[in-house]
Amino acid sequence: MRILGIDPGLQSTGFGLLDVDGSTLHYVASGTVRTTEAPRGDLPGRIKIIVDGVREVIERWKPDCASVEIVFVNVNPQSTLLLGQARGAALGTLVSHGLPVAEYTALQMKKAIVGHGLANKNQVQEMVARLLKLPGLPGKDAADALGVAITHAHAARAFEALSRHAVLDRRQHAQYRKGRAY
Repeated sequence: MRILGIDPGLQSTGFGLLDVDGSTLHYVASGTVRTTEAPRGDLPGRIKIIVDGVREVIERWKPDCASVEIVFVNVNPQSTLLLGQARGAALGTLVSHGLPVAEYTALQMKKAIVGHGLANKNQVQEMVARLLKLPGLPGKDAADALGVAITHAHAARAFEALSRHAVLDRRQHAQYRKGRAY
């Protein structure tokens, strides 16, 4: 199974791809889609760059599924709204290509990768590099995207095992608090 992880951002959207073979993870590719070539106030132009970039990643590496980081609420509501629009552009592109999408909070990803939810970006970079046996550190946004993909690789196995023994109903709406769904 090939998993595409996405760390949405309006200026820089990270992506990371892994191949999963049983419990073994194999690094495929990672990088960022940068929108800095568009003028700062050109939101539609930046959204188009994100859509085109995610589409190019999908067409080049042909993932089987995707995982996306859930937006957290900032102190600044305008920043949260802009980030949500970037996330929506990435999600829309993923589902328009027929990919099943899983979503994880940053806290859930950090707990899965580093072991605690208050990990900083450098700790996530280090652990992603170790888990995937990379020769160097990935960029911060790419590391977060790879972290979301790794989180999904582990969670997908657990959900698959559970589904063999019980029917799992996906919630349509959930509130997230400290990494937990209510």
